[in-house]
Amino acid sequence: MPKEMPKALIAMSGGVDSSAAAYLMQRSGYGCIGAMMKLYAGEEGEAPGKTCCSLADAQDARSVCARLGMPFYVFNYTAEFEAKVIEKFCGEYLAGRTPNPCIDCNRYLKFELLLQRARLLGCAALATGHYARVEQSGGSFLLRKAADITKDQSYVLYMLTQEQLAQLCFPLGSMTKAQVRELAAELGFWNAEKPDSQDICFVQDGDYGGFVERRLGLCNTAGSFVDSAGKPLGTHKGHYRYTVGQRKGLGLAFDSPRYVLAKNPADNTVTLGKREELLKRECRVGEINLIALNSIERPMRVMARTRYRQREQPATLTQLAPDSLLLSFDEPQVVAPGQAAVIYDGEYVLGGGVIQA
Repeated sequence: MPKEMPKALIAMSGGVDSSAAAYLMQRSGYGCIGAMMKLYAGEEGEAPGKTCCSLADAQDARSVCARLGMPFYVFNYTAEFEAKVIEKFCGEYLAGRTPNPCIDCNRYLKFELLLQRARLLGCAALATGHYARVEQSGGSFLLRKAADITKDQSYVLYMLTQEQLAQLCFPLGSMTKAQVRELAAELGFWNAEKPDSQDICFVQDGDYGGFVERRLGLCNTAGSFVDSAGKPLGTHKGHYRYTVGQRKGLGLAFDSPRYVLAKNPADNTVTLGKREELLKRECRVGEINLIALNSIERPMRVMARTRYRQREQPATLTQLAPDSLLLSFDEPQVVAPGQAAVIYDGEYVLGGGVIQA
């Protein structure tokens, strides 16, 4: 009696990456099921097709699955996305921090709820179109950067656990973006040249502050710009409209560039200063996840990123408590509370967490 092929659930977005991942999983011997997560219904008055998981995206994903002869389903997680991602996004901005909702979506939706769905469907694996690699070393699973470093997405995957990595496949990890598009064209996928999404899926116009205002019904939120000594410099439109490190769009004129140094929700002030005031030698990191280590036993040399597109920076990593790390940088860095700090040992992700201060 022939052995039944293992099944894999493919997280589909309608884009070229997840489409190519579906084909590669099928080619490697899996019985594949395409799945799209319905996450966001959009705001009133928003143009159709301007959010993630739109009807057009679902049609694109369904078309690819039909071409590959695999079933396709849409799972509705709008309530969970609202609670775990959008509400947190607004709350973090209101608390003076700068969140990364893509990381929260990965943490709570893709690699928690969708992975649970894969198990319920009897799937041995969940595959996505992320550019990263999973490797096994001894009894542990490791997260490695993508071969195409310009597309590497390991930064937004630092929260993955051993249990999750054991069931995850990233088929594009050893490919370049150009190779993925070429493969999709050869297969006749009409989305082979579909542009990559750029902005946060639920803030299509890039106006994060405006989104927070609309969602929370905020008004009359003007406050004061101040310098490091507390001297008033002008008026701002609400502290949540600014991020630490921001230079443009302040609406004030100075004899030299000024940057957002800090935000104080308690008195609705935004502190501005020169670049040298912005840079920090150290930052504390909480809510940590160490991928293949139980703890950091002694200070160790690492490379770290405190922003998604930042070049890795040399630092010394020290564990302060079970859920707290200290990064001491060789050269001072811009760090924004709420953003992720991700720690690397060469091409491998050691783990990361959320910047506290």
